[in-house]
Amino acid sequence: MPFELPKMFQLHGLLSTVGFWDVIDILIVAIILYKAYELIQDTRAITLVKGIIVLLGVTLAANIMELHGISWLLQKTLTLLFVALPIVFQPELRRALERIGQGKFLGIDAYLNDEEAKTLINEIDKAVFNMAAKKIGALIVIEKNVGINEIIDTGIKIDALVTSEFLMNVFIPNTPLHDGAAVIRGKRMLAAGCYLPLTDDRSLSSELGTRHRSAIGLSEQCDAMIIIVSEETGVVSIAENGRIRRNMNHDSLRQRLRPLFLEEKHSIKFKDIIANWRKKNDK
Repeated sequence: MPFELPKMFQLHGLLSTVGFWDVIDILIVAIILYKAYELIQDTRAITLVKGIIVLLGVTLAANIMELHGISWLLQKTLTLLFVALPIVFQPELRRALERIGQGKFLGIDAYLNDEEAKTLINEIDKAVFNMAAKKIGALIVIEKNVGINEIIDTGIKIDALVTSEFLMNVFIPNTPLHDGAAVIRGKRMLAAGCYLPLTDDRSLSSELGTRHRSAIGLSEQCDAMIIIVSEETGVVSIAENGRIRRNMNHDSLRQRLRPLFLEEKHSIKFKDIIANWRKKNDK
């Protein structure tokens, strides 16, 4: 139809103005937005983001339908909400700034080789479920991208290779290190007897004791994964991103540990793209 031709010409003209650096600019923005989403994924913040999107949609609809009273009220609400965002998203903002400061915002992490990773996962799994069978309480923090040196400084420095026997000895009842947390970075335990911050979440079950609440509290402030062994029930749980998963078994725990130490072979990595590009150019 003839009236569609101007639109086609306009689209063609718009596309003709897009250059190489415009494409790079769009890709960088897309990566930043994706990484920002990863930071709040599976946290309480994602629910708040959904609420903000709903409010923006309702505000837009009210403006289109010229509902002036509702539009005024929603606009004032959104203004107050955006002022409160730095407070509401304080853990996520802190996590993002720490990752940027450490050069890890784009996910450039160091992994163990396959043999080291599998050995470490086996040692942690063995120790955790041996302690669970004997109802020995334990709190094991596995550091990921965000450094937790302030937590390590609250305990006793160790810096030893992680083995199942060593982990179990750390949590022997009635010893100085039993009630604190052990911190693992890579394949080494850096400290034990560390103090973790308690969560302020009042909606948690009363069945959860101090170990579980401190594990959740730390997971709200950084991206570490914390393994908890209950002294009362022997139940194994993990805390991540402000949430707790209980009743872990061998398979589920290993599945959660594997991405922390072992690089997935099927995932597309930036270094693999560069390597493939060099191979093509060398031919």
